[in-house]
Amino acid sequence: MKITAAVVPARGAPFEIQSLDLAGPAADEVLLRIVATGMCQTDLHARDGYFPNLPYPVVCGHEGAGIVEAVGAAVTDLAPGDPVVVSFPWCGGCAACQGDHPAYCTEARHLKSSGRRADGSTPMSRDGQPVYSCFFQQSSFATHAVAPAKNAVKIRRDAPLDLLGPLGCGLQTGAGAVLNVMAPRQGQSFAAFGVGGVGLSGLMAAKIAGCDPILAVDVHPHRLALARALGATHALESKGADTLAEIRRITGGGLDFALETSAVPAVFRLAVEALRGLGTCVLVGSARAGTEVSFEMPWLQGGRVVRGVIQGDSRPREFIPRLVDLFMAGKFPLDRLVAHYDLADINRAAADAASGAAIKPVLRLPH
Repeated sequence: MKITAAVVPARGAPFEIQSLDLAGPAADEVLLRIVATGMCQTDLHARDGYFPNLPYPVVCGHEGAGIVEAVGAAVTDLAPGDPVVVSFPWCGGCAACQGDHPAYCTEARHLKSSGRRADGSTPMSRDGQPVYSCFFQQSSFATHAVAPAKNAVKIRRDAPLDLLGPLGCGLQTGAGAVLNVMAPRQGQSFAAFGVGGVGLSGLMAAKIAGCDPILAVDVHPHRLALARALGATHALESKGADTLAEIRRITGGGLDFALETSAVPAVFRLAVEALRGLGTCVLVGSARAGTEVSFEMPWLQGGRVVRGVIQGDSRPREFIPRLVDLFMAGKFPLDRLVAHYDLADINRAAADAASGAAIKPVLRLPH
């Protein structure tokens, strides 16, 4: 079928709107009409060549939300007309997947950034030549996409699909790091270091959990103002040692939990040094290979925990509907993070995401 998609024609090149051909779904896939899709920094990293094995031309996009139009022969749990959010890919057979932690799938990097299905095929093409897709096994910067059925999460029909795509990756990552991994008790202290989409979703989750105080640390005043509106009790400009002293003053000695989203080594160290004894810092920010950070080894001997988390350590078919219910109940107001753009304006959306002007760009697809 003919589709319209935003294509990165070569490494580092701007997105181009092109007409492509899309093959039908394989036996274990669904064909989706994409209603809207979030834009994540990972999409910009893909455009700019951060993934060494990603071929070009390529269609990115990995926070898709849409309507099932057709299902493969082996799909029994989804049907045409179902509204879905598409989440991250996982193989289902490795130790992590079998242990109910699909976010740590050993095949995940290949599935996310090979530009192909697991079997090596490429469902998108132009003039008979492959256009690499299957980014996170969806490539949702397109009017239609195919995706493995197990990655598609059916959601309630009264929820607004044009807002919910970011739950598939970025917002799930921040909220899951708090609710699934930290699991704070009411009254414990929390800080988000970097309050873009991931940090703010973590902050909203901390409010749901009853954390107090809740601190937001960033360099953008408009983000700090929004953090205040979404539940932060304190908003601090990131200033190194001065910020550390202020965090310790506010918390009476240090944080119980720190969420590091910036992937800036100096900020990561600040988050670790802001912990009280037995505190936990969770790193979700995505840094380039080779990025290093250091902190004093004796500091960890106070029972402090530093760990990384991928995709909120989520089981999407359980966690995403939970977040949708929280949103519909007014407890997880993700709409406050979203700025909508038409697909034709994708390069403006990318520039706004890179500059921090937009917290969570969401592209509406034409039909």
